[in-house]
Amino acid sequence: MGDPNASTGQLELSLFGLTDVGQIREHNEDNLIIADLSQGQRGIVESSQTQTVGPRGTLFGVCDGMGGAAAGEVASQMAVDIVYERLTTGESPTDREALARLVVGAIEEAGARIYEDARTDRTHRGMGTTSTIGAMLDNRIYFGQVGDSRAYLMRGDQFVQVTRDQSLVNQLIEAGQLTEEEAETFEHNNIILQALGTADSVQVDLTYADVRDGDTLMLCSDGLSGMLRDVELKAFILEHSDPAECCQAMITAANEAGGHDNVTVIIVKIVSGAGAVTDTDDPLLYRKCAVPDAVRAGGTVPPPAVPGEPPPASADGSPASVGHAGMGMNAGPDDDADGVNDRLSNEPVILPTNSVPPAVVGFLVFGALMLVAVTGFVLLR
Repeated sequence: MGDPNASTGQLELSLFGLTDVGQIREHNEDNLIIADLSQGQRGIVESSQTQTVGPRGTLFGVCDGMGGAAAGEVASQMAVDIVYERLTTGESPTDREALARLVVGAIEEAGARIYEDARTDRTHRGMGTTSTIGAMLDNRIYFGQVGDSRAYLMRGDQFVQVTRDQSLVNQLIEAGQLTEEEAETFEHNNIILQALGTADSVQVDLTYADVRDGDTLMLCSDGLSGMLRDVELKAFILEHSDPAECCQAMITAANEAGGHDNVTVIIVKIVSGAGAVTDTDDPLLYRKCAVPDAVRAGGTVPPPAVPGEPPPASADGSPASVGHAGMGMNAGPDDDADGVNDRLSNEPVILPTNSVPPAVVGFLVFGALMLVAVTGFVLLR
């Protein structure tokens, strides 16, 4: 029996991506990629383009670099280049699972190579980048996530974030220690738990979604999601059917709201070939897909994890895992709004946490911050 979520033919996409330096930064450390992996073509054009999803698939990605000077830009450029290189060399993925393996492997390799470059080149010390990579084959899209850039999926009136921020504030929200409202004014909401290049390995969060005709995908850096609420982003997608117009409107609004960071966004409209929405379609959710380490040696990918249930086990019966490292990283701008360099708050903070999950790192960082606050209170009495 066939997959009820499979597409009905070749997918036709209408897409566009745009990046902007913002109102505060002196240079742009964001990078993005839109690529036809089957044709081996990448690049950004001045207007929306139409693309057919071929046998290798289609690639979208947003990387938000950090590290000061030009190092952040180097890290984000390396990330998109390495991921593209990995996904366009060798044999085409034979199925969706093979594509999932390629996405995870490409992001892991990018992290390792950026880390090695930062280790050997003193001018690149401390650089890193977030990475939200989407790779589509048939009507299935996999997202590989490191850091706090985001991917959203819109269907009808639903607008859902299909990635999870690897950040301190998100860990506290999920643990019930912060509300969404409190998070907006949380003093340390610029601390992320992972970035490519700040350790020799990373834990890639792999998620997936099955798209339908009429759906809209959006990838963005936190320069957009940090300036505009989800309800505002949704309104722009509803208002602008053309991806290029939508991207420009969003970036203009982010800059008018302050433009505190570089701003990057990709909009992908599913035009045809994915099939109509049916009553049997899964609801739009954050859907985690576990890829065991053994997969990278040629094993098989287990079934996608079901939200609310434990991830599938690997071949030896142990829990499936993805990667090994976590760290605390300050993802704020190099300079504050007044142009004064605040090294204590803006330099990367890398904790010795190899083999520790990002969730644990989040609670360690939060505990340390609370200890500092209590100590300060006692000293001031």
